[in-house]
Amino acid sequence: MKLLIISHPCTTSVNQQFYAEVEQRTGWNLTIITPSNWKNEYGQVLSPERWSTYQGEFKTIPVWNTGNIPLHLYRSTFIQLLQALQPDAIYVHHEPYALATAQIYLANQLTLQRPIGFYSAQNIFKTYPLPIRWIEQMVFQSSSFAFPVSHSVEAVLSKKGFARSTVLPLGIDPSLYKPHSDADTIRQSLKRSPDQVLIGYLGRISEEKGLKTLLYALKQIESLPWRLIVVGAGTDEAEFQTIAQSLKLDDRIQSLGFIPHTEAPRYLSAFELLVLPSETRPHWKEQFGRVLIEAIACGTPVIGSDSGEIPYLIQATNGGLIFPEADAAALADRLKTLIRDSTLRQTFVHQARPYVLQHYTTPAIAQSFIQTLQSTTSP
Repeated sequence: MKLLIISHPCTTSVNQQFYAEVEQRTGWNLTIITPSNWKNEYGQVLSPERWSTYQGEFKTIPVWNTGNIPLHLYRSTFIQLLQALQPDAIYVHHEPYALATAQIYLANQLTLQRPIGFYSAQNIFKTYPLPIRWIEQMVFQSSSFAFPVSHSVEAVLSKKGFARSTVLPLGIDPSLYKPHSDADTIRQSLKRSPDQVLIGYLGRISEEKGLKTLLYALKQIESLPWRLIVVGAGTDEAEFQTIAQSLKLDDRIQSLGFIPHTEAPRYLSAFELLVLPSETRPHWKEQFGRVLIEAIACGTPVIGSDSGEIPYLIQATNGGLIFPEADAAALADRLKTLIRDSTLRQTFVHQARPYVLQHYTTPAIAQSFIQTLQSTTSP
């Protein structure tokens, strides 16, 4: 099979790893097209690079509105490219309402009319203004398949009348996300005293991630031996630090800033528990929460709010505790439970890690992707 993939996330090379797995399992002829100029959520302009194990074609095309996921446009009609490549199927790793998605779908309608499908992480039901609503409906009507990232996203698609979907969760590389050999060394270097329990947060430092609630919860248990390590960067770093200082918690918090994804398992392994306190907003709720399965794979139990897909992941894996979002007292209670009970922390990991390795690894998810495309393109 010749498979064409259009994907702005593939400007980051690690996101091509999934397609490398598909290649290795099938022998398919893959072509990935990605923007040649893409600005990520941290404002960094990325230069696309090939993932080391991906063997297929890798093409870049300049875009307008770089960094704007729904409104960017490729500087190409795609008509000549489709005629040259002659793919058997097309996967557009963009939302169904995105302008880039409309570009590829229209080009396919005007030329090859091959089976085509899309990706979605939109887990809030929204009615878009015209002409965006027309684009979404055109994509729905033309699609042979779709890959929503979670069950709540699948429910949104179903409510909009699209039923030909397969849930394709985010996955992890089990060779990377595993208990790290120097976890104990890193853990001791981050602690101020041996009895402290290392609480970790890894992700964006932004308002909707619930870090204010985390600080207020930690204030309620300041008599317990804990230390918070924050890994990540974002727009609310200064406000986070100001609140921590006002609560007189800043001496028990260490911010490490942004780290490369390859370094993340070292810290996730060193944490004794990880917290994801995300909070739903009118136009956003946690779409997946991959850091939860990354942490569990690294041998760390988790605490998460009930925003979006978080409670589903924690319940499915049985890897930790859930609290009502924005409820600092409830979060303090969950933190207290796991800080005091090291046996419970280990129990959660022993229960959850095998489930994550069975259901949320790149090989497992690639197989689901392959089966869907095979059923879609078979005569």
